[in-house]
Amino acid sequence: MTLQRFHVGKRLSDMVVHRGAGTVYLAGQVADDPKADLATQTRQVLAAIDRLLAEAGSDKTKLLSATIFLPSMADFAAMNAVWEAWVPQGHTPARATVEAKLASPDYKVEIQAIAAL
Repeated sequence: MTLQRFHVGKRLSDMVVHRGAGTVYLAGQVADDPKADLATQTRQVLAAIDRLLAEAGSDKTKLLSATIFLPSMADFAAMNAVWEAWVPQGHTPARATVEAKLASPDYKVEIQAIAAL
């Protein structure tokens, strides 16, 4: 089993790649600017996902699943507008959206994803 951990911190790695299984696991990604509005935060999170997947040798067309966490389901439609502009037609992953209290009240969205290599 060959595992690679990327951006390893005290509590988590931003990404773990299981080369033998051809799978990329992303930690929950949050916005760089927690003071930004929901649409901007969502774009920042999706850009982070793009960067991490590229670093692993993958991309968003290979997403297998995504779990989206929103502090308020009232933001579901606005988040979906950004998501739908980003995710390639015909390559949508299995997905769940959950209302949850996030680590900081400033965060408006967090996305965790799994992709194939």
